[in-house]
Amino acid sequence: MQRRPIGRSGLVVSEICMGTMTFGSQCDEPTSFAIMDRAFEAGIDFFDAAELYPVPPKAETVGVTEEIVGRWMKTKPRDQVLIASKITGPGHGWFRPPVRGGVTAIDRHQIIRCCDQSLQRLGTDYIDLYQTHWPDHNMRYEETLGALTELKQAGKIRAIGCSNETSWGVMKSLWQAEKHGTMRYDTVQNNFSLINRRCESELAQVCRKENVGLLPYSPLGGGVLTGKYNEQNPPGGRFTEYLENGEPRQQRMARRFVNDRTIETTRRLKVIADEIGVSLATLAVAWSKQHDFVASTIIGATSVAQLNESLPAADLVLDSQTMERIDAIDAEIPTPMTEDGLRRL
Repeated sequence: MQRRPIGRSGLVVSEICMGTMTFGSQCDEPTSFAIMDRAFEAGIDFFDAAELYPVPPKAETVGVTEEIVGRWMKTKPRDQVLIASKITGPGHGWFRPPVRGGVTAIDRHQIIRCCDQSLQRLGTDYIDLYQTHWPDHNMRYEETLGALTELKQAGKIRAIGCSNETSWGVMKSLWQAEKHGTMRYDTVQNNFSLINRRCESELAQVCRKENVGLLPYSPLGGGVLTGKYNEQNPPGGRFTEYLENGEPRQQRMARRFVNDRTIETTRRLKVIADEIGVSLATLAVAWSKQHDFVASTIIGATSVAQLNESLPAADLVLDSQTMERIDAIDAEIPTPMTEDGLRRL
């Protein structure tokens, strides 16, 4: 397992990161432990959590994932595991008592409070990478970054990042950090996969020029790029549940991932994967980590068997011919997760 630096933080992490958002929902604790043990054995030392997890987010399960990860961490030397977590930004009004207009906010009060709560659930005295989970464009960036800097000075966090942020938001935050002398975001964690290549345009340029590492999540397109979604959606699948029983917001999200364009793209990619002798999951993860602006690709799993399909990507470098064939599919079906095929970020 190769390792890469993240931004200017000084942290160096495995180029594949273990995502944990299913721990406590689709995965019980023994299964979660088995997945993390297998990941650690394979050389993964970077684990990504969030106070909101597991998904789908529910008020009664908030924080459960961090608790599971925290108990697992006690089985490993702390300095051999790098933990990332996140504070929840606007988007889930039920998550905390209303602060401003009935939504959450990434202000100093909540940042300090929520970090302390995450530390308690994780059973550790520091978080390696602390991220803002959804941007808060109504909040002054200098307040957010100032509070995060306080946490750094207190020894509670080592580096900071953002998630689901726009190119404008990343640049705005970097400018404010330089202006006010605060910590800067060293990572941005956004959706990036073979069915959602928007990060290759504006955000990639920001990452390269400003030394910010992209942490792509959902490189398997929420499971779509395994080929399991087709005319009949798989029982127990996350998007199957969203489509059949989800709230309107979840149904809209599921239709972005599961549609005729994403299914056709996956079908064509499977031909390539079969010809080079790898699984679709291996192909998708290898493609993600092969970008120069990517620091570490976050993979998920609900079983050790699923994890084992992604792990061979650590040793796989796709040749130029394979990359050209993948690009040809994208040229014919650009950005399948958008209705019009336009790349926006």
